[in-house]
Amino acid sequence: MAKKMGLGRGLSAILPDVEDVVESVKDTPAPEKATAAAPADAVVDLPLGDIDPSRAPPRRRFDDDALLALADSIRHSGVISPILVARTGNRYTIIAGERRWRAARIAEQATIPAIVRDWDDIKRQEAALIENIQRENLNAIEEAQGIAALMHDCGMTQEAVAERLGRSRPAVANLLRLLSLPEKMQQAVIDGTLSAGHARVLAGIADGELQAALFAKTLQFGWSVRQLEAAAQAAPEKKPKNPRAELPVEYRELEDRLRDATGLKVSMDGTAKKGKIILQYASEDELQRLWDLLGE
Repeated sequence: MAKKMGLGRGLSAILPDVEDVVESVKDTPAPEKATAAAPADAVVDLPLGDIDPSRAPPRRRFDDDALLALADSIRHSGVISPILVARTGNRYTIIAGERRWRAARIAEQATIPAIVRDWDDIKRQEAALIENIQRENLNAIEEAQGIAALMHDCGMTQEAVAERLGRSRPAVANLLRLLSLPEKMQQAVIDGTLSAGHARVLAGIADGELQAALFAKTLQFGWSVRQLEAAAQAAPEKKPKNPRAELPVEYRELEDRLRDATGLKVSMDGTAKKGKIILQYASEDELQRLWDLLGE
C-alpha cells in the first residue's frame, strides 16, 4: 500500500501548526465543547448546524458512494481529522473538509471537531485550494479552476502558485491550459470519462476541428493517451490560408485608432513598406457613418 501523503509544505506554510493540532486531537479524550464563539486556532466540537459550506469550494462534485462509505466509517470511529473553518459572525464557514462535514451530516452526528481560524476570503481560498490539491481530492479541471481563481483573487503568479503547491511552473502552466478546452471536454474530465492525460493532449491541438474529431474518437474507441498522441501527430498540419504578416507596434496602434475613430472592424495586412487597410461594415448605418466622417 502506498504511503499516505501528508499535508505538504504548501499547506504547512499557511497552517504551520495544523499537523501538531491534528496529532493532539487523537490523544485528547474529549475536545473542548464549542461556545457562542470558539477561540481562534483551538480544536473544538462545533454543532453541524452552525457550519456553512464555502461559497466557492475548489471541489464542486462529491461521489455519493464515497460519501456513504465515509459516513459509515464516521458512525463507527468518529471524525479523526478535524475540519478547518473560519468564523463568520456567530457561524462558521468551511475552509477545508467539506467532504467530512457532509459525511458527518449523513451519519447524523451532532458535532464535528474543527480548527477555527480568523481569516479573510483570500486566505480562506488559498488554504482551501492547497488542502484539496495536496489531498488529491480534485480532478484536473477543478484544480485548474482553483489555480486560476487563486492567481486572480490573490494576485499570485504561476511561479508563486507553483511554489506554494510544491509543483513545477510548467506543471501549473499545463494545468491552466486545460481551461482553454471547450466546455464539453472539460465536463468529460469532471465526469471522469476523459483523463487528465487525454485532456493535456487535446489542449495542445490548435485546430478546433481536429481537436473535436479526436475527442470524439477517443470516447468512441476508448483510446489510450498514447493512441491519442499518435493520432494527433499523424494528422496533417492545417496551415492558415492567409498568414498575417507581423507589423510594427506603431502600425498596430494605428489599426486600433482607426477602429476607435470609425467604429468599424479594421485590419491591416502586409509589411511596414507595403500593405493594405481593410474597413468592414455590417449595415447601411455603419457605411453612412463612415461617409459622414469622410465628409467632416
